[in-house]
Amino acid sequence: MRVLITGATGLIGSEIVKNCHAKGIAVNYLTTSKSKIENNSNYQGFYWNPSQSKIDVNCIKDVDTIIHLVGASISKRWTKAHKQAIINSRLETTALLHDTVKNNSNTIKQIISASAIGYYPDSLTNYYSEDEKEISTSFLGQVVEAWEQVVDTFKTLNIIVSKVRIGIVFSNKGGAFPELAKPIKFGAGAVMGSGKQWMSWVHLNDLAGIFMHVLQRNLEGIYNGVAPNPATNNTITKVIAKKMKRPLFLPNIPKFAMQLVLGEMHIILFESQRVSSKKIEDSGFEFKYVNLDAALEELV
Repeated sequence: MRVLITGATGLIGSEIVKNCHAKGIAVNYLTTSKSKIENNSNYQGFYWNPSQSKIDVNCIKDVDTIIHLVGASISKRWTKAHKQAIINSRLETTALLHDTVKNNSNTIKQIISASAIGYYPDSLTNYYSEDEKEISTSFLGQVVEAWEQVVDTFKTLNIIVSKVRIGIVFSNKGGAFPELAKPIKFGAGAVMGSGKQWMSWVHLNDLAGIFMHVLQRNLEGIYNGVAPNPATNNTITKVIAKKMKRPLFLPNIPKFAMQLVLGEMHIILFESQRVSSKKIEDSGFEFKYVNLDAALEELV
């Protein structure tokens, strides 16, 4: 088996590459840097430049599945230019992949695309499953809606379309955890706002495992990439502090204060999405990190 991965060197991508190689699955990857092209039989790099619609079409040769992860980071200040980059990086890359597959002979049967739980509206009470029809009116909601729609164009090529809506990723190598832990480590940790907002987290190992599960079982449709037990911002902050043996004595940080510091991006810390993992579990996936305690124990 051979897969093509976009975003292969990112936090999630590099973990999936490791999983693929452990299972004897060869990996092709796309890179915008010609100096990063490797040419091993099980790890082959190909050049692309999505903003110029350039791609080495050999990247799809003998490929069974595309795993599409690439996209500009949402955890960088949302200036007008960066918001455009967040949208373009997702839509342009997907459209270029679609055109490449459409216009060249290939053996691709499935595309598995990253998506995000930012799709779901902000709510302290709802418990969201994949069949939720209401979409968040936030910027992230708009991004996810447009992103998922463009991934769906692969259905016209008779390719199985799968989407993993990723939650808050916990890892030492990047993602949300180092950012949450940093102020706590220096004794400046505090709960955000009321602290009641739900954070649907997932350990990086489990998230990579979900992508592999969808790949190996040819699962179609949308799956939430979140652990079975979401927790509130209040709980997560306190558990991290406890694991790090650090005090939490600062008052809760009000929303307006973070809005001044982060601008519109502050919603990442204050939006509440309690998201269900039942569908992926019902398909036979077993989580290694079911509870917050076990996940944070491993990270701290």
